[in-house]
Amino acid sequence: MLIYQSVLLTMLLLFILVNLSFLISKKSMLDKNKTSPFECGFMNFNSSRISFSIHFFMVAIIFLMFDIEIAIMLPIFISFKLMKTFQWMTSSILISSLITYGLYHEWMNGVIEWSK
Repeated sequence: MLIYQSVLLTMLLLFILVNLSFLISKKSMLDKNKTSPFECGFMNFNSSRISFSIHFFMVAIIFLMFDIEIAIMLPIFISFKLMKTFQWMTSSILISSLITYGLYHEWMNGVIEWSK
């Protein structure tokens, strides 16, 4: 019974806080000029909610992936002193071939081409 009362009290408190935050918030949906984006003192020429190219987004994601892969490859050169030559060559070739395969796969699927 105590758990039921504490859950009920918590839900009531959350409901009151959410409604109170809506009442005292400073946002006003009445003023269109204050909510519109500002373009150097001019009125908007286009809608501010235009969609962007998904291809640009894909190129950015691919850049981040290869950037992380470079960060993974940097310790390979440091680990040369700590590993045996065969182990080092095997791990280096494996990581390099995985990165090369990923690049080949993206190239064959046309993700890297900017214009189609």
